Amino acid sequence: MSSDEQTAAAAPRSLAEALRARDDGSLAALLRSRPDLLGPVPNDMTQLATRAGTRASVIRALERLDRFTQQVAQALAVAPDPTTYETLETLLPGEDATAALPRAVATLRDQALAWGGDDQLRLVRTARELLVPAPQHPSPTGLGPTVAEATAGMSPGRVQEIVAAAGLPSTHDPVSAIAALTALFTDPTRMSALLDEAPADAVDVLNRLVWGPPYGQITAQPAAHLRWLLDRGLLVPTTPGTVVLPREAALHLRGGRAHRELQPLAPPVREKAAHRPQVVDATAAAEAYTAVSTVEELLKDWDEGGPAVLRAGGLSVRDLKRTAVALDSPEPTAAFWVELAYAAGLLASDGEADERYAATPAYDEWVLLPPAERWERLAAAWLPATRTAGLVGGRDGKDRTLSALGPHLDRSAAPEVRGRVLALLLGELPEGSSPEPDSVIERLTWERPSPAALDLRTRLAQWTLAEAELLGITGRGALSAHGRALLQPQADDHAAPHPLTPAEAALAAARAAKLLAPLLPEPLDHVLLQADLTAVAPGPLERPLADALSVLADVESKGGATVYRFTPGSVRRALDAGRTASDLQAFLTQHSRTPVPQPLAYLIDDVARRHGHLRIGAASAYVRCDDDAVLGEILADKRSAPLRLRRLAPTVLAAQADPGTLLEGLRSMGFAPAAETPEGDVLIARAHAHRTPPRTAPDPVPDGPPLPDDTLIDAALRAIRAGDAASTAPRKQAPAHPGNGELPRTGSAETLATMQAAVLTGEALWIGYVNAEGAASQRVIAPVRVEGGFVTAYDHTADEVRTYPLHRVTGVAELSDQ
Repeated sequence: MSSDEQTAAAAPRSLAEALRARDDGSLAALLRSRPDLLGPVPNDMTQLATRAGTRASVIRALERLDRFTQQVAQALAVAPDPTTYETLETLLPGEDATAALPRAVATLRDQALAWGGDDQLRLVRTARELLVPAPQHPSPTGLGPTVAEATAGMSPGRVQEIVAAAGLPSTHDPVSAIAALTALFTDPTRMSALLDEAPADAVDVLNRLVWGPPYGQITAQPAAHLRWLLDRGLLVPTTPGTVVLPREAALHLRGGRAHRELQPLAPPVREKAAHRPQVVDATAAAEAYTAVSTVEELLKDWDEGGPAVLRAGGLSVRDLKRTAVALDSPEPTAAFWVELAYAAGLLASDGEADERYAATPAYDEWVLLPPAERWERLAAAWLPATRTAGLVGGRDGKDRTLSALGPHLDRSAAPEVRGRVLALLLGELPEGSSPEPDSVIERLTWERPSPAALDLRTRLAQWTLAEAELLGITGRGALSAHGRALLQPQADDHAAPHPLTPAEAALAAARAAKLLAPLLPEPLDHVLLQADLTAVAPGPLERPLADALSVLADVESKGGATVYRFTPGSVRRALDAGRTASDLQAFLTQHSRTPVPQPLAYLIDDVARRHGHLRIGAASAYVRCDDDAVLGEILADKRSAPLRLRRLAPTVLAAQADPGTLLEGLRSMGFAPAAETPEGDVLIARAHAHRTPPRTAPDPVPDGPPLPDDTLIDAALRAIRAGDAASTAPRKQAPAHPGNGELPRTGSAETLATMQAAVLTGEALWIGYVNAEGAASQRVIAPVRVEGGFVTAYDHTADEVRTYPLHRVTGVAELSDQ
């Protein structure tokens, strides 16, 4: 046998044979990159190849290729089938393309989208059908059908006319005529000579069609230059009024190029600005602390029960605006914090009849953790989250507004894009450098150029850069040290990393939090009181101090330092909470690095002196005061009319308003009433924290089948190899069943006798088996024991010992000795 014959004999004849020749490492890589092939585990290589060629699986695999690998697949689709590596190099010229071509071809083979050696490269049939040019789905190459395809419906007489006009000898049949015309169009010398005779207007028409689309419109009486092209087959009618430029002619005009512009190299991520790493880390740490404080502020604001849940789910636009004002942030940013708290399991709906949002019991544990550990929880929730806050305020497919915390916010691509954007910052830029956002998007577009997902992926990338800055993973746009630790296992410059699972994200966040902890500011135990009734906190405050100060004063501004303002209302709020004037004076003296200003001391004493002078209780409501002149003043004030007051006694007024309304009404009139209990004591107002029942964080919505782990892949490979060995084992053919692929059929007595004989000889048998669900299969077994209506055997297909009821065995056959 010659070397060429040996090579031909060794070449795979199908995708199944090509897969069969692979080693376990190559098959494992295929199953990781295309996990849909494992649902369920294929029985053998033939079934694996069949599944790899299904339309849905091929589309999914093609969409995940980078731009150049897609261009290589498109070139294979317009090349002869099979084609050679040299032909592919001709279709994809250029030094960079030649250097990148081996990687792209290897990727197509690894992904089971192409198979065969360099002398017989083939796309899988489904991929070719999807990529080959057709009127229904034009090729990105801009090429049209071949001469043979374009003339398929043409009459033999018309074909002979075209052959004659092109200067070719007539043939006896259309097939040889089309072959001669194809040979002309693919012969550079003869084709150039033919085009040298073309009218100038005809050349202009070809130049307009050469890079696509290859279809044009003509009238029933075409001009002379168009008639010249039609007569020589350079334009072929497809439908009435429509013509197409054949692929072979277009390739000649293009100089053999399949694409007008090749993109073999990934666009680089460009540097926007460079900063000292220490500045980046300090900035990111400050943002991380702000993120923790903002989520805490949000949930503290909703401590007694947050906004109501819309009937369709989510926050109303009004409640989101109110939340944005409370957090002093734009609405999109407020939506991000709300969604982040929800993803971290700190926020949920309470499930009551009058459903509202509230903090979960997990919040009470989270708020007691050190700041770095609180940030860790937020980062671990953000990395794998599929809920996308950037969509809030947009419209869904039914033109309904998308609400924060509402349905339809999950985007399965979000974790993958998020991880890839951060990985590019890690792998493409030096430490301390921020990226040019447009260059990041250009790179992502090259890596995944599918038009269907392009707009969403672009927006996801933009949101990722903004959210990473808010969360303190980046500082001034550059990846921080703890951000690098967060991404270290996912660093890969050549392929998009798989999205982190929640467990992997938790481990990564814990690693990053250890680096973040020393960078976070230490909480302070003091403020600076100023004469303008304000207090300045020059940094984060210890929790007891911050909680007490939030009752006694209102936050006026935030930033590197927080400014609190004391007002009569805020002081009264502290008095309502059970503090006395002396308590407040002592508290401020203890925690201020500056003396208590005289205006603040006067404010506290003045509000305390008037606080409780009036008492309100439930009658519906009443007002009592030891000074009847004060009650007379209230009755004389026109602003008290809505309260419908009347005097019951010199020191008592009755009202038809409820106590809360009466309390607020008198305060708006400038008085300082205090509520009292039925026993006549001052009612101390304390916040009643509202919590949901225990809730788990929302699960990310996966993008397709989950990534299989090593254990599943190893088990699947063993099962596929064993099933393949069983299905390809040579068998002795019974005369009645000459190997037509059906299950073996034997009588029960013959089945039993053959099984018993195999136990004695140790031979393997081919059996047909129908399980309890009625599913039929072929198996190769080595019987070990036959008794009680069961056969115990080593099943080569399953690669384990199993027991089968004999009545479910349809028949047996001996394996061939070959």
